[in-house]
Amino acid sequence: MTRARLIAGFGAGFVAILLALVFYGPFQKKDAYPQTLKEVSSRGFLVVATEDDYKPFEFIKDGQPTGFDNDLLSILKRDASFPIKQEIIPWTGLLAGVSTGKYDAALTGALISKERMKTLAFTVPIAEATDYFVKRRNDDSIKEIKDLSGKTLGVQAGSVILQRLPELEAMLATTGGRLGKIVQYASYPEAYEDLVLKRTDYVINTLINLQSLVKEKPDTFELGLPVSGKSYIAWAVKQGNNDLLAYLNSFLDEQKRNGTLARLQEKWFGRTFPDLPTTVLPNF
Repeated sequence: MTRARLIAGFGAGFVAILLALVFYGPFQKKDAYPQTLKEVSSRGFLVVATEDDYKPFEFIKDGQPTGFDNDLLSILKRDASFPIKQEIIPWTGLLAGVSTGKYDAALTGALISKERMKTLAFTVPIAEATDYFVKRRNDDSIKEIKDLSGKTLGVQAGSVILQRLPELEAMLATTGGRLGKIVQYASYPEAYEDLVLKRTDYVINTLINLQSLVKEKPDTFELGLPVSGKSYIAWAVKQGNNDLLAYLNSFLDEQKRNGTLARLQEKWFGRTFPDLPTTVLPNF
């Protein structure tokens, strides 16, 4: 049994425990939990995966995990009546690890898409996401969408953004333009580094991530224009793991109700998302 699975003998019991969590409400005071939930810590644990370098969602600072999702995870660990183990890994193995059962959940800023929903189930959204491009601050050759024609694009490997590039391609086609070379990277910091080194001309990421980048390095990068329609970001579990999904949704709903979600959105994203949908049917 892999380290990401619950310890021996935990399987069927854990389903019952999670159902009890949903029924009784997981975030009451701990002394209000039914006895079966108090016993879970001696029977097993959950493993959640987060990224190692994806500002402002998750990253390492002074040797410690920080960011929006890590702040929420700290609350989840505090309030849960069972142990939660965190694995901090690169993006490229994160969602695949959840879909194969290596990790129980991905607590990261994952874009919801039809393709991903074949193997993953997503929680209620934690933020809205629209794709923008970012360029070098001193690159005057790019001012409008049409100026991206034929230029080299950097994007993270395995990102849903790759599935949305036809939207940018259609925008360029209206002015007789075309997509140029596409370079994929294991992480976004690598893509930004190559942009500075002029190995690429622009990088596409979500508005949230790029606003964080430009705020941190305003003399180096400049935010461009939107290159996609609206989409949403959420946590993910393996498709069919409905009990864990309900548990995480209950947690997120409580953080929304008590104002914590909005406070953390403002802290890390510089804005709140008061009208996030409760369900999402992606169009890509």
